Amino acid sequence: MFSQKDRKPKLLSLGPINYADGGEGYMTEFNNIWDVDVLRIKPRVQFLAELKEKISNNGPYDGLMVHDLDMEIDGELLTLLLPDLKIVVSASAGYNEFDVDFMTDNGILFCNAIHAVSEATADLAVFLILAVIRDTTRAEARMRSGKWRGNLPPTLDPNGLNLGIFGMGGIGKHIARKISMFQMNTYYYNRNRLSPEDEIKFNATYCSSLKELLSISDVLTINCPLNADTRGLIGKEEIACMKDGSFLVNTARGPIVDEEALIEAVRSGKITRAGLDVFANEPNVNSFFLECDSFTIIPHNGGMTVGTFKKAERECCENLKAWYQQGRPVKSVNDI
Repeated sequence: MFSQKDRKPKLLSLGPINYADGGEGYMTEFNNIWDVDVLRIKPRVQFLAELKEKISNNGPYDGLMVHDLDMEIDGELLTLLLPDLKIVVSASAGYNEFDVDFMTDNGILFCNAIHAVSEATADLAVFLILAVIRDTTRAEARMRSGKWRGNLPPTLDPNGLNLGIFGMGGIGKHIARKISMFQMNTYYYNRNRLSPEDEIKFNATYCSSLKELLSISDVLTINCPLNADTRGLIGKEEIACMKDGSFLVNTARGPIVDEEALIEAVRSGKITRAGLDVFANEPNVNSFFLECDSFTIIPHNGGMTVGTFKKAERECCENLKAWYQQGRPVKSVNDI
């Protein structure tokens, strides 16, 4: 809990808080609790210099809010905010760009937006599932080139196909709920099995191993977090377990999939088409994905909606308010 009674806690927001208010007066209450300064993200060397100047002129800062992320939030950056920084909040769900270990070692709490991006990302995953099944990328390209349908063959129908969800957290559950409208058979693999009630609710059948999920899925959608255990987890051996001619969708994190193995699988026909919202070396994308029309590609747009931004910023603010008022955020990634 913030203990200095002579001032309000100070927040440095990396980017403006544009969406949280929503015309509803939300930020008026928040600004009564926190003093907020804004620093826009710049190229790293310039940004670090401006950060030092900002701290010198306006600091110290008790909290840090991060919006669109274009750099690593690492020890070099965070050290500039010590020893006063106590909490970091991110408007993103993924946090592989944040040095959480450094924060823990230095008594800094870290909170991500665990709820805000789930539904919008699930919407995009459903779009990509339908796009790869119905071959919409090639159909649109034919029409834009003046060829009408050209020689495109008929596609499969989604109904009756097996959808495999790898990662049955918030996003996976939203996908299962939404995809039921298309009468697909839903299977899932997750670190923890859902309760029998949730399996009924989401009409989802549990697979006891990733290999089992891969072997049964006509379409695989990846929705697990990126960590040491999942980096490169979908590689050559895993793809070999998939059905011939199956489909793959990734809206989680690019490095979960071995991109060279995926490219080879598409070249060979092992995987018919893939829908990708995330890539291993964003924003630098393997040129094969840009050139091959067997890929439906989107520039990490899963959470890029006004509603998501509003919910994400409010989730950040609620964690900051709870830390100020109760000494603990609503939910943190780490524990100190």
